[in-house]
Amino acid sequence: MEYTYDSPVGKLLIIYDDDHVTGLYFDKEQTAEHVHNAVIDQCVRELDEYFNRQRTDFDVPVKARGTAFQADVWAALCRIPYGNVVSYGHIAQEIGNPKASRAVGMANNKNPISIIVPCHRVVGANGKMVGYGGGLWRKEWLLAHENNQKP
Repeated sequence: MEYTYDSPVGKLLIIYDDDHVTGLYFDKEQTAEHVHNAVIDQCVRELDEYFNRQRTDFDVPVKARGTAFQADVWAALCRIPYGNVVSYGHIAQEIGNPKASRAVGMANNKNPISIIVPCHRVVGANGKMVGYGGGLWRKEWLLAHENNQKP
């Protein structure tokens, strides 16, 4: 099932099933109305709270499909504290594969559940903004938002 959510960073397409959010994508122009169920109602409520600076962590159940390596990276992303950033190398170290920075970058790029699985909190080794599937302006906006700066 699909639902289009209007956010401060543009339209988001939320994909969900009876029990989980399975995707959250930027720039989806199609309009999709949701069938009310607990998962989508919780997701919309939590996104509203996040964008209103009333939530720093998401509790909505998610289920992303990917390789075991990708799942490890996505789990590590969820452990990055709100408002913080880490490097791809840091994530590689955390998952026990310190030479896998580039592979971490690829897994980050394949993250199907943006914002909730906070891939925007990963930056280059030098602290610079590098690559973001939703566009660097969105990454900068989300990080400024999380740091109580005017996005």
